[in-house]
Order: sequence, then structure tokens, then C-alpha cells
Amino acid sequence: MTTLQAIVMAILQGVTELFPISSLGHAVILPALLRWPIDEGAPGFLPFLAVMHLGTSVALLAYFWRDWLGFASSVVRFRDPAGSPDRRLFWRVVVATIPAVIIGFLFEKILRQGFALPKLAAVFLIVNGAMLFTADRVRRARARPLAGLSWLQALLIGFCQCLALVPGLSRSGATMAGGYLCGLDHEDAARFSFLTATPIILGAVVLEGPKILRHGERFGPLAILAGVVAGITAFFSTVILMRWFKAHDRRGFDPYAVYCAVAGLAALFILSSR
Repeated sequence: MTTLQAIVMAILQGVTELFPISSLGHAVILPALLRWPIDEGAPGFLPFLAVMHLGTSVALLAYFWRDWLGFASSVVRFRDPAGSPDRRLFWRVVVATIPAVIIGFLFEKILRQGFALPKLAAVFLIVNGAMLFTADRVRRARARPLAGLSWLQALLIGFCQCLALVPGLSRSGATMAGGYLCGLDHEDAARFSFLTATPIILGAVVLEGPKILRHGERFGPLAILAGVVAGITAFFSTVILMRWFKAHDRRGFDPYAVYCAVAGLAALFILSSR
């Protein structure tokens, strides 16, 4: 992998991890479309993605630092009634994280095979577009506050998050769609989605940690550069998205749904015609 390719992949990661258009799907499809000599099934490819994900998680921590500081303070001072809202939200985030951790661990080998199937990723990118389009239209007219999210609803969002284990399906899109089903508005659904992203991404990095060390000599400086670029891109992506969903409470998913459908169909056509 060249430096330019690593930077392009990092920018793509920083944008697509948070925008509801599937980072894994793009990471699988783009090299195949451009015919880059990158073996996505190689042992070192997933650790390389993990380093870029680490940059993304740092960006999310930087943006939502007040939330995480509030979580930490409320858990430490667990008897303080003033910290009850933060504790409640923190444990909802924990509950929403559990399904993806369990399913990802149990089916890691099966899911990993999808990284070498760009056509399949293109198909699921189209499915992702359909999911986003539908989610905006089944959302309740009256939104509930994030503080009113129940344990069961947090668990439902957690199961929606598991869809992102398939390349082409967006983690942020699936969790926000789950938030809509639970009655959240665009802004609160996005906030909860990004909060749940941090432990999931960090968990994936920890899981890939031994492989990162094992294959580090192959791409060490390149991976660090990609992680930094992905982190910077992800921070600005978060800023843009939070403002977008605050300003577009209705049909906020539509541009991303159209993009996923068009991009998926175009990629599928190009890949199939070769």
C-alpha cells in the first residue's frame, strides 16, 4: 500500500464511519474499483483498519468529552442524585454495546470473509440505502427525549448495531434507524449512535491488538499516518453531521439513502462488467 492509498483510505474511513454510508463497505469496494493491489483478505488488512478506527474513536472522545466526563463522574459518585441522568445514559450505552460484542466475537471468522467480497458489499450498500430511506418514513411524529430511553430500547439499538458487522451496512445508519424506531429524533439518535460507537470501536482495536503488533512491521508508520488522518477527518465529520441532523429533523437520511443506492448500483455494475 502506498502513502497516497493509505491517506485516501483514512479520509474515507473518517467520513464513512460516521456518515451513515458504511465505512467497511467503502473499504472493501474502493480498492477493488481502483484495482489497487491490496489483499483485503490478508492477515494485516484488518489490523490496518483497526488503527484507522482507533483514530476515529479518539475523535469521538474529543467531540463528546463532556458526555464521557459526566459518565465517569456519575459512576464514581454513584450515590449523588445529581449524576442520575448521566448514569442512566451511560448504562444504556453499555447495554447497547453488548450485542455487537457478543455477535462479533462469536462470528468473527465468518464475518471476516466478507472483506474479500466487494460485490457483496456493493449489494449491501444498496440495502443500506433502502434501510435509511425506510427509517425516515417510519419514524414517529413525536420524538421522545434521550433520557426516556428504556433498557429494552437500548438493547434493540444494540442489535441494530450488529448489522454493521456486514460490509455495506452502516453502523451509524443502523443505530440511528434503531433510535428512530424507539422514538428518538435525528439529533438524539445521532448522539446516542456516536456514544455507542466509542466502546465498540475501542473494543475492536483491543481485539485486533495482537495482530497489530504481529503485522506492525509491514505498515507501522503508514498505519500511524492513516490513524491520524482518519481521526482528524472523523472529528470534522462529527461536527458536520451533528449540525446536519439538528437542522434537518425530517428526511435527514434521504441524501445518504440516495448516495448509497447510486454508489452501490454503480459499483456492482462496474465490478460485474469486468
